[in-house]
Amino acid sequence: MSVERDEGLDALLGLDGETFFVDANGHYRVKFVVKRVKADERKPHGLNYSLTPHDKSGERIVGFDNAHPVPTQGGPAGKKRVVNDHRHRFKTIRPYDYKDAATLLEDFWAQVDSVLKEEGVIS
Repeated sequence: MSVERDEGLDALLGLDGETFFVDANGHYRVKFVVKRVKADERKPHGLNYSLTPHDKSGERIVGFDNAHPVPTQGGPAGKKRVVNDHRHRFKTIRPYDYKDAATLLEDFWAQVDSVLKEEGVIS
């Protein structure tokens, strides 16, 4: 049985421990924490991750992580389930459908851009 290789995984793992400033004044920064873990029911992709931009006061404004479980709104037949992959946007938390590492990075940067534009940090 062959396992499909996640082509973006090396790029994601390579960001572990990195911090980038994302505005011209150096007030907004993005932090990456990405570790390999044993795949299990809570983390079937074998990753522990936290991708977070912070404002000039250090507050997280967006985040994609799998640090704690969050309930879904309801699946087939209205059944709720609990997932670990989720995203934060200011004070709201929503489940995130993890597909692969490249999609995670793409979705994360799209959300960062959206919030920074909304906040007037970038145009």
